[in-house]
Amino acid sequence: MDKPLPPESNLTSDNGQPEVVRKESRRLSREQLFTLISAGSINLGSMMCYSILGPFFPNEAEKKDVSNTVIGMIFGCYAVFNLLSSLLFGKYLVHIGTKFMFVAGMFVSGGATILFGMLDQAPDGPVFITMCFLVRVVDAISFAASLTASSSILAKAFPSNVATVMGSLEIFSGLGLVLGPPLGGFLYQTFGYEVPFIFLGCLVLLMVPVNMCILPDYDSAPSQHSFWKLISIPKVGLLSFVIMSLSGGFGFLDPTLSLFVLNKFNLSAGYVGFVFLGLALSYSISSPLFGLLSDKIPYLRKWLLVSGSIITAVCYMLLGPFPILRIESRLWLLVLALVVNGISAAMNIIPTFPEILSCAYENGFEEGLSTLGLVSGLFGAMWSLGAFIGPTLGGFLYEKIGFEWAAAIQGLWALITGLAMGLYYIVEHWRRKRCELQNTLCTEEDREERTSLLPHGI
Repeated sequence: MDKPLPPESNLTSDNGQPEVVRKESRRLSREQLFTLISAGSINLGSMMCYSILGPFFPNEAEKKDVSNTVIGMIFGCYAVFNLLSSLLFGKYLVHIGTKFMFVAGMFVSGGATILFGMLDQAPDGPVFITMCFLVRVVDAISFAASLTASSSILAKAFPSNVATVMGSLEIFSGLGLVLGPPLGGFLYQTFGYEVPFIFLGCLVLLMVPVNMCILPDYDSAPSQHSFWKLISIPKVGLLSFVIMSLSGGFGFLDPTLSLFVLNKFNLSAGYVGFVFLGLALSYSISSPLFGLLSDKIPYLRKWLLVSGSIITAVCYMLLGPFPILRIESRLWLLVLALVVNGISAAMNIIPTFPEILSCAYENGFEEGLSTLGLVSGLFGAMWSLGAFIGPTLGGFLYEKIGFEWAAAIQGLWALITGLAMGLYYIVEHWRRKRCELQNTLCTEEDREERTSLLPHGI
C-alpha cells in the first residue's frame, strides 16, 4: 500500500498539480517493486533456458542421427505449443488467476529443463527425437503460462509506463540471452551434456518459492471480447506480422548460426556461445531507451517500427553475407551485423505491445486485466508463431541452400514487414488529414448557416 500524502500536498506547482503528489508518483510502491522482481526472474530464467541449446545441442543432436531439418523442428515445436497455450492462457487468465498461472508455470518449466538434460541417455534416432519433442512441449506450455501472466501483471501495475517497464525488463531477457549460450557452452565443454540443464532447471525451481511470497495477485471480471476480434483490427494484424518477423529472425539463428560459425571459422562450442553475445548485449542495453522513448513520445513508435524492420533486413543480408553482394565472409562482420541487429530488434519489438494495447482501447475493448490478458496472449502467440517458422524453415533452408541464402530470405521477410507497416502509417496519416479537413469544412458550413439565420441588424 502506498503511504498517505503528507499535509504539504496542498502546495501546487506551476501547472496546478500538487508538488508532493508529483514526487510521490515517481516512487515505486512495494507492490510494483515486487512485480518487477518477479517479472525479471521469469524473463531471466526463460531466456537462459531457451538460449542454452544454441551452442551445443545441434552438434549433439547430429551425433544422435538427427538431421538439420529435424533439429530445426525440435527448436520450432517449442514455439508451436507456446503459441497455442499463449492464446488459451490469455483468454482464461482471469479464470485461472494470474499468480497461480505464473508460479505453476515456473515450477513445471524448471522440472522440464532438468528432464531435457537426461535425454542423452535415450537411444539414438526415433526415441531420442520423440523424447526431445515431448519435453520441449511441456517446457513451452509452462513458460507460456508464466510469461502471459507476467506481461498482464506488468501492464496492470504500470498502466502509464508499459513500454518503459517492459523495455527495462528486457535487460533481464538480454541477460538471459547473454548468459545462456556461453554458460551452456562452458558447462557442456567442462562437465558434459547433463550439467547445463540441471543447473538452469534448479535455478528456475529456486525462484518458485520466492515468487510465491512476493508476487501480487489481481482480480478482474472476464471479458466479452475475443482474440479474433482483436487480431481482425488491421493495425493489430500488421503489428502481429512485425512480432512474427522479429521472433522468426531470432529463431532462425538458433539452429543455424552455431553450425555456420563452427564450419566457417572453426571455433569451439565455448567460443560459439560468445558470438551470440553481440546480439543479446546490444538488445538488452538498447531496450530500456526505446521503451522510454515509446512512452514519452508515442508518435515515435511508428518510426521505430518501420526503421527497425528495414535495418534488421540489412543485418540479415550481411550475416552470410548475401552472395549477390560479393562480400567476403568475416567473423568481425558477422558479429557487427548481430550487434546492429540487436539494436534494431529493440526498436521493433518494444513499441508493439503499447501500440496493440492502445489500438484495442480505441476499438472498444474495456480497460482491465481481461484485455491485458488478451493482448499478452496475442503477443506471446505471434512471437511463438514466428519462433516456429524461423527455426523450422531456417533448418530446412540451411540444409538445402546454405546459411548465406537462408539468412537473406529471413532479411527479405523483415523488409516486407517494414514496408507494409510504413505503407499503413502513410495511409493512416492521409485518412486522418482528410477527416480533419472534412470536419473543418463541416464546422465552417454550420457557422455560415447559423450566421445566415441571424437577423441582419445583429
